[in-house]
Amino acid sequence: MILKYIVDKNSKYLTLKEILRSEFHMSKNLIIKLKQNSLIKLNNQSTFLDKRIQINDVITCNLDFKEESENIVPKNIPLNILYEDNAFLIINKEPGIPVHPSILHYETSLSNGVKYYFNKIGLHKKIRPVNRLDKDTSGIVIFAKNEYIQECLIKQMQNKVFEKKYLALLCGNLEIKNGTVNQPISRKKGSIIERCIDNLGAPSITNFKLIKNYNNFCLVEFHLETGRTHQIRVHSQYIGHPILGDSLYGKASNLISRQALHCCNLSFIHPISNKRLSIIAPIPNDMKSLI
Repeated sequence: MILKYIVDKNSKYLTLKEILRSEFHMSKNLIIKLKQNSLIKLNNQSTFLDKRIQINDVITCNLDFKEESENIVPKNIPLNILYEDNAFLIINKEPGIPVHPSILHYETSLSNGVKYYFNKIGLHKKIRPVNRLDKDTSGIVIFAKNEYIQECLIKQMQNKVFEKKYLALLCGNLEIKNGTVNQPISRKKGSIIERCIDNLGAPSITNFKLIKNYNNFCLVEFHLETGRTHQIRVHSQYIGHPILGDSLYGKASNLISRQALHCCNLSFIHPISNKRLSIIAPIPNDMKSLI
């Protein structure tokens, strides 16, 4: 992937560095990395970052340099690919598989499967998941194919341009059709996993909409304004309707063997085309069979 910018008469930039920071929105660290590898060119020539620019100058940044994720073992794990281009790989993750390798899942994570796939297509890049899902949560996971794309999408999350929607089955029936939970979340004392509502925690906002009540549970859509660990699970517990099958924040269920939570839609601005892209993942069979 090569980024390109042509200076025109309306350009407000004076130096090469200003274009990299303001037009491409590159971080300082990435600029340094590209400069050290002579991957930033002005009119096809390497130059210094404070070089003054002129009308019709052509600035290019080559993002196709090789990298390796040496700590991730490639494994042939089936991937349900929803979308792919030269910027990212978007996967519909099955429940029961973690996104990242760990001591218990050193060779059985989604990242292991992506590493195998990248090797297969000849892409020598680090494995960069942009969003994260719990092991037993299903749905959309985005893997950026280079550092620049990862930075762009993370900035969109910080600026609330990146939208996340989830479907969940909650215990009991909701009496209201929609609402918002605005309660701060922090790590629970004495636990490295569990989170809780805490006035000193990070601001956390979850919007929810009732889709349908059933006999002893309900189908609810969630729209996140923030992205805290276990946010939907904690906020569902807070309103008295924990997620069905969530043994950490509620209790296990004989209807489903995991928390019934699915990331069904991600919407964001494509960093290269600047057009909004909306990705949809159909509800998985274990949840679908209950509704």
